Amino acid sequence: MNQIAKSQFDGRTLELFKEVETSGQPLIVTEAGQPVLEIRPYKVPAPESDPMAALRGSVVYLNYDPFEPIGEDDWEALK
Repeated sequence: MNQIAKSQFDGRTLELFKEVETSGQPLIVTEAGQPVLEIRPYKVPAPESDPMAALRGSVVYLNYDPFEPIGEDDWEALK
């Protein structure tokens, strides 16, 4: 990964942006030798054909009827 000090970044900002854009490699900006920023090219997320796909498989097993009324004795918060 390419690195540059914060003090050197200011005068070369556009040049460095173009370099990141063309190379596709991230650039680390450092201050006192420590990384403080990462500049990387933007990647367009892949479109989801099914918006529910992220939730699919998240409920493994439901062992009760969610529409069945619950009595006061069944509430954990009341115990």
